Amino acid sequence: MGLVNDGRRAVRLAKRVLKGRRAYFELRALLEERGPLPERGYRVGVYFADSDVNIYQMRQWYAPLQELARVHPVLVLARNAAGARQLLTESGLDVVFAPKVTDLEREVTRHPLDVILYVNQNTRNFQMMRYGHRWHVFVNHGESDKMYMTSNQHQAYDYAFVAGDAARERLSRALWNYDVATRTIPIGRPQTDHLGGAPPFAPDGRTVVFYAPTWEGDRPAASYGSVATHGERLVRALLASDRHRVVYRPHPRSGVVDAAFGAANRRIIEAIAEANRRDPSAQHVYDEAPALGWQLSLPDVAICDISAMVYDRLATGKPLMVTRPRSAEAEIDEGGYLSVCEWLDAEETADIVAVLDRVIGDDAARERLGTWSQHYFGDTAPGAPTRRFHAAIETLFARSEEWRARDLADPGAR
Repeated sequence: MGLVNDGRRAVRLAKRVLKGRRAYFELRALLEERGPLPERGYRVGVYFADSDVNIYQMRQWYAPLQELARVHPVLVLARNAAGARQLLTESGLDVVFAPKVTDLEREVTRHPLDVILYVNQNTRNFQMMRYGHRWHVFVNHGESDKMYMTSNQHQAYDYAFVAGDAARERLSRALWNYDVATRTIPIGRPQTDHLGGAPPFAPDGRTVVFYAPTWEGDRPAASYGSVATHGERLVRALLASDRHRVVYRPHPRSGVVDAAFGAANRRIIEAIAEANRRDPSAQHVYDEAPALGWQLSLPDVAICDISAMVYDRLATGKPLMVTRPRSAEAEIDEGGYLSVCEWLDAEETADIVAVLDRVIGDDAARERLGTWSQHYFGDTAPGAPTRRFHAAIETLFARSEEWRARDLADPGAR
């Protein structure tokens, strides 16, 4: 058995090596085709050390960063060949490949980079955070009440851009000696200003149900995924209805840890394809588009796991249900929106049509959504989050200038 396991590990390692080499050569060709970037004196950098498997974390920020780049050029510092290749292909942003620390030093020397934004907690972030005379800012890749949102790793950054009051309260409860008032800047959810795009179907009176489960998680406390516990039954029940259209958007990491979870995901995708073959007018959707837009704003109701997707939908103020984790070990912070949300238990999924009819028609639930949306995101009027994001960047630029002025006035004071 040991030899068999060793052989499997060797095969997996060989596949990773081949994938990495292929990504590197494809990236090099893309960089040669693009040519050198102009000397734009970038003041905003975005650091991404991951491969393409976590590119969804950057995709959250493509549209807001493109908007910011119209005012202040943005430079993405990519450390992994597969991640850099994906960013070059789809982000619409200026990207440099900096695999070595010496490459980072080159960019730090070449550009001011007053503000560095971080979308995750990769341990390689610390290779960038070694550079002072700039602000290191955690922006995360979503807003939620998951345990990840209160990691003590927040302490490592100069600032965190957070969504609103709920995030500040969450951090105040969880972290010792963390000055929430001075080290967090609320910006709302700039992504909600970019919920565009056209759905791949024509509205025809069907109730559109957006089911967006998260992955299985890498530990029991984070086992929020519902694909294997809720997903198959609720999707099959909706596919059997002639009143509903399913838009299924699974997490890109589904099945990475648990093979059974991945198998359930594939069966759902196959069931959607079969339903469309039986009735082409149904136009159910297996959604794997890079960007989120209409998927959040258009559907009549959304079903989400405990994840950032809940709060992205919450910002729209439209009907929403949250799947209750089956695992007793899954940590649930019921001090915020989850204390009043519409829960969906696994046992209810067989009767999902009636459940959704009730939720969609509940005026009191809609009013609660509006109240909690304000608490989590502040002003959600069109354009307001973008203005707050840009204002936060300008504030940090001003603080950079203040510190540089101090250094020039008294170089020995540092």
